[in-house]
Amino acid sequence: MSSTSPRERLVRVLQKKSIDRPPVICTGGMMNAAIVDVMETTGHTLPAGHGDAGLMAEIATDVHRATGFENIGIPFCMTVEAEVLGSEINFGSLECEPKIEREPFPSVRQVEFRDISGMLKSGRIGTVVEAANNLSRRHPDQPVIGSLTGPISTAAAIVDPVTFLKELRKDPEGAHRVLSYVSDLLVAFAQELVDNGATLIAIGDPTATGEILGPRIFGDFAVPYLNRVIDAVHGMGAPVIVHICGKLQAVKGSIPLIRGDAISTDALVNLKLLKEEFPQLVTMGNVSTFLLEMGEADKVARQTGQLVRDGVDIIAPACGLSTSSRLENIQAMTGVVKS
Repeated sequence: MSSTSPRERLVRVLQKKSIDRPPVICTGGMMNAAIVDVMETTGHTLPAGHGDAGLMAEIATDVHRATGFENIGIPFCMTVEAEVLGSEINFGSLECEPKIEREPFPSVRQVEFRDISGMLKSGRIGTVVEAANNLSRRHPDQPVIGSLTGPISTAAAIVDPVTFLKELRKDPEGAHRVLSYVSDLLVAFAQELVDNGATLIAIGDPTATGEILGPRIFGDFAVPYLNRVIDAVHGMGAPVIVHICGKLQAVKGSIPLIRGDAISTDALVNLKLLKEEFPQLVTMGNVSTFLLEMGEADKVARQTGQLVRDGVDIIAPACGLSTSSRLENIQAMTGVVKS
């Protein structure tokens, strides 16, 4: 049995140092692993856990123990930042994650720029930060991952998303102001998480895809603001994982420009080929979430084993898990990596 702790293994791979085997993780946030199978067994449930730091920490611990993921990830949704910035949130149910009910601003020109330090004391930011502090003290050998919603996705969660995407082209000056504003909030939130024990920061930016933005807008808007947050987190002494959804083909040339310590991708991406083309990348992924929800455990194990043989650096689900994903399938995934 390896004497390497899960925290040390994950940090080492992000530093491009040698390890005994890949870590197997699920970051939280966009890639939330609080599935119904776990919550119904423990009695620690959502949506109550979204707003209660103690319960959030209990659910995160339950997920870690039941699934075999070698990390603890919080929060369990992508609405924390949007709520603080003024969006109305539907907190969902046991089976359904929170969603944006209404964006407060119809256009980038109408966004109200409020004091960042004041916003850190509102909404659920304090809840997530308190949970991170709790978890880091209780589980010093486990990497605690604080998950953020990326700049493009956060902006599209406070401005009508159809309008916002149009304004990236029609009003780039206004869009830049909004993206700068939300990036400042993300940096401040990350600082609170790192100061309270988060080992690393994960950024999920599902609106920032080649299919949605196209290569020019991705390069002009997604990359610079992701890097702004990443550089700030690096300045705090913490590594960063970035998840990019979609096929990547249209924006593949920009991927090495993202200064994260690992790139996580969707199941549509061949990570072996991506690594061959860009050997400097630390790759993460990308077990099919459809397979984890609907497939059989032996098929999950085979796909996971192939990713390990392909040299993927960190094994993880390809995207956000359905809350109805089968626990036995997740355990098959984590078990293969550990064996």
